[in-house]
Amino acid sequence: MARPEPRTLHVTGKTQVTPNMLRVTLGGPGLAGFPDQQTSAYIKLRVPDADSGREVVRTYTVRNHRADEIDVDFALHEICGPATFWAMNTQIGDSIEIGGPGPRKLVHAEADWFLLVGDMTALPAISGNIEMLPDTAIGTAVIEVMDEADIQDIARPRHFDIQWVVNPHPGQDSHLLVDRVRNVDWSAGTPSVWAACEFSTMRQLRDYFRGERGLESGNLYISSYWKRGSNEDNHKIAKREDAMA
Repeated sequence: MARPEPRTLHVTGKTQVTPNMLRVTLGGPGLAGFPDQQTSAYIKLRVPDADSGREVVRTYTVRNHRADEIDVDFALHEICGPATFWAMNTQIGDSIEIGGPGPRKLVHAEADWFLLVGDMTALPAISGNIEMLPDTAIGTAVIEVMDEADIQDIARPRHFDIQWVVNPHPGQDSHLLVDRVRNVDWSAGTPSVWAACEFSTMRQLRDYFRGERGLESGNLYISSYWKRGSNEDNHKIAKREDAMA
């Protein structure tokens, strides 16, 4: 199937969701024909890169999808890449080209219970996943944020627990997230696990889920969304080499 042509959207709003999370709302005529209900799907943003002087492509999650708008959330790290720089400086009325949407990566709906893990870069996808679960779902999310003020109110099933881990230095002190995940109770059976975070943390979590818990691919989605000290191009190379190894 051929990829859809990039579409041009316009910035219709900006919201400081928390101190370290910025939301940019996109809409306009270019959204016509965008598939329905794409919350948690990924899109490709084409943004200028000041270092190279050319346009680069960066991958982000659709946080919310309404009939005429989509929200895209940007985690504001100490060193920001071209997409975050664009988000911080864009103004209402500006335009941007996007590709996609790509397929949504969701938890396995038939699991006994659900475990979702990630840092702030994965918070939009985790939130969308949780909000789409049935009211009867049982599970836990372990989410790393940079500050207590970054904790968000996420609509969730009655028996779903969210545990927040504060790490002011994302990409460092990865044991904070991993240790909290290790303490999650698995007595309810085999979960469907969804996890996404920084590269080195992802590898530790993968070793735990596969090596110690024996999860197979049908019950495990795990990905690194970024790599400390690397841009997206170098991160892709690291992911490819890791997969081959």
